[in-house]
Amino acid sequence: MYLHYNGTVASHSKPRIAMITDLSFYIAAIPAIILVGVAKGGFCTPVAMLGVPILSLIISPVQAAAILLPILICMDFVGLIAYRGNANWAVLKAMLPFALFGIALGWLMAGYLDEHIIKFMVGLTALAFVADYAWRTLRKKTIATRGPVSAAVWGSVTGLTSFIAHAGGPPYQIHTLPLGMKPLVFAATSVYFFTTMNTVKLIPYFALGQFSTQNLWTTLVLIPFAPIGTMIGIFLVKRISQDGFYRISYAAMFLIAIKLCFDSVSQLL
Repeated sequence: MYLHYNGTVASHSKPRIAMITDLSFYIAAIPAIILVGVAKGGFCTPVAMLGVPILSLIISPVQAAAILLPILICMDFVGLIAYRGNANWAVLKAMLPFALFGIALGWLMAGYLDEHIIKFMVGLTALAFVADYAWRTLRKKTIATRGPVSAAVWGSVTGLTSFIAHAGGPPYQIHTLPLGMKPLVFAATSVYFFTTMNTVKLIPYFALGQFSTQNLWTTLVLIPFAPIGTMIGIFLVKRISQDGFYRISYAAMFLIAIKLCFDSVSQLL
């Protein structure tokens, strides 16, 4: 049974409740939040976008996104404390203004953009990026570097896709992975970047009425699980080699890209 994002149950015969009480929701939500926390801790960043699809098995995607956003921000602030002073500020200055532009664009076009088409295009682009990386690695050629145009394009796409579907991980990594930052710096930069974006997204999400009383109470119940996954992710980042970190990151991006394409085509057909 789907619960609508306005906080009411699909069946009008049931009274309104303060939070979601369906046990199946929590069976899906708690592992999902821990998994997302691992990604938000800087380990396999694209995996963070699995949170909404997992919760969408029980509730609507819109409600899932609204419940998850404050939890993501909680995870982000745990990461900020752990990674303070390690971010690459040049990357942040290059990408963040365009990411904020992407969020604004998504807000202005809310209701007009097809989420599934956006996801499909992001998935295809990520697949092409991973294929290029694999080809260059096998041929032992230098991976293409990234400049200001790349920061502008992928920063904007990250903001737009993050606003629409919490799917900003793949386009963000298309720009940042080739920069070859050390795992600790890469994780810290990702945390700083997405903390800023997710905090800004609170404004349009609130304006669009996505924070119902039911959603907020459900978020409060789930928030204690947020730091668990985040600390696991931080632990892994600090103990894995740079080569291993990047191999896992590219592999995670490949799997997420496949899922994006598959889910989008399934919905569009």
